[in-house]
Amino acid sequence: MNDTTAGLLQAGALVGALAVVHRPFGDYLARVYASPRHLRVERWMYRVVGVDPDAEQRWDTYLRAVLAFSLVSILGLYALLRLQDRLPLSLGRAPIPPDQAFNTAVSFVTNTNWQSYSGEQVMGHLAQMAGLAVQNFVSAAVGMAVAVALVRGFARTRTDRLGNFWVDLVRGCVRVLLPIAVVGALLLIAGGVVQNLAEPQTVRTLAGGEQTIPGGPVASQEVIKELGTNGGGFYNANSAHPFENPNPVTNWVEIFLMLLIPSSLPRAFGRLVGDTRQGYAILAAMAVLYLGALTAMTAAELAHPGAVPQAAGAAMEGKETRFGIFGSTLFGTTSTATSTGAVNSMHDSYTALGGGVALLNMMLGEVSPGGVGSGLYGMLVLAVVAVFVAGLMVGRTPEYLGKKIRAREMKLVALYILVVPAVILVGTGLALALGTGRSSILNPGAHGLSEVLYAFTSAANNNGSAFAGLNADTPFYNIGLGLAMLAGRFLPITLVLALAGSLAAQQPVAATSGTLSTHRSLFVGLLAGVTLIVAGLTFFPALALGPLAEGVS
Repeated sequence: MNDTTAGLLQAGALVGALAVVHRPFGDYLARVYASPRHLRVERWMYRVVGVDPDAEQRWDTYLRAVLAFSLVSILGLYALLRLQDRLPLSLGRAPIPPDQAFNTAVSFVTNTNWQSYSGEQVMGHLAQMAGLAVQNFVSAAVGMAVAVALVRGFARTRTDRLGNFWVDLVRGCVRVLLPIAVVGALLLIAGGVVQNLAEPQTVRTLAGGEQTIPGGPVASQEVIKELGTNGGGFYNANSAHPFENPNPVTNWVEIFLMLLIPSSLPRAFGRLVGDTRQGYAILAAMAVLYLGALTAMTAAELAHPGAVPQAAGAAMEGKETRFGIFGSTLFGTTSTATSTGAVNSMHDSYTALGGGVALLNMMLGEVSPGGVGSGLYGMLVLAVVAVFVAGLMVGRTPEYLGKKIRAREMKLVALYILVVPAVILVGTGLALALGTGRSSILNPGAHGLSEVLYAFTSAANNNGSAFAGLNADTPFYNIGLGLAMLAGRFLPITLVLALAGSLAAQQPVAATSGTLSTHRSLFVGLLAGVTLIVAGLTFFPALALGPLAEGVS
């Protein structure tokens, strides 16, 4: 079997598996967040934290709960990292420096999981398990909670209540993430992923030298890293390391885990608003963008322009031979389209256009299908833009799911669309203008610009992958990227919850002959086109100076 056939079969099996679980799992997600019943373990958790699970919250109260929980999480993780050397299972690791601890704490709480350190050399087992892995769970649950709150804004009428954040958070962890993580971890262990509490072992190689083999609770962190679209690796090489991702089978499982929840949430959305066709339309737009990116990235890597790749016969620099081109681009497209940030190959070593596709995936807002929760609410915001554009074309007030898109809603949507690009472009501009920012660039010229642009795009969009030629372990980048992560996570969440509150307060309007059908192929095309145009108009000048300039040189 040649590489092309194997790659197509791998992608086909992935699509088939996601199609099989889409309906039952999407329906289950809808039941999780709509059920009036609380499990016994959940009631115990509510009593511990003093929460009334039956008391619903207004959008601003819901937001304050999100921000308060996230602030406490950042402070707790920061303290754990700074005090690592005084805690058990530290493996003798030193405390994390203040600027790096700030960056790491913000990174994992915001579901970014950007890492400016080598995990196996810096983090002890307790920091990995009680710090980073815990945030992998709860940061993903926060994203799902915000998405569900926005869906309730569309589904509910004449109310100021959007649910209870603490209930949504607990249910996301207890009923969704934990059960799948247990099963997924067992699958990864069966596939060869390491899971132990061993200290690093020094062994003698066949050549007579010495090599240190680091162990640890890898599988338990690897599964939630992918399932929660987090991306932070136990090892510096991330999913290119054989202890995290030993073979093509585990590679496929990890890709499936990244796509599982984001591709099923549109079904839950359709169920919660009472029209599953709406969910299929959102999913179709996501699929069009995802498959287009996968095709473009794979084609760019297979074309392997340049003298060295042509002489070698393939663009295999930075890629694992056990995965090849197809296994690498399938993983790379998925991780940058789902805000995961995990890598099984070095994106910095991709061809200029192949790396540009990874960059564009993030610039689209990671909505194809996006992160856990964040992909759905990002695409719903773009759906509002699409119906607004359609309304302008026919000269009528736009509507979506029976809710009028008025001036207030469009102001919130416009701010949502502008905030992340502003963070990316301002941050990139400052880094390139200041000597301390330029000093971290490994490669001069267009590729050096792409490295900095990729870093701020990854941080602001809460992805976490990197063009690793950039030395990001400096006070400037640790603090600057940390601030970009905070702005890129919590400003959009604030605007999404405000939009949800505004929509929930409305009286629904009846559909007429002039109402745009938002479940047909015309709307799918319009939504995909709006997504591309919004990103294209915003980022095209920066892309032209970076990956596009390098690609045509």
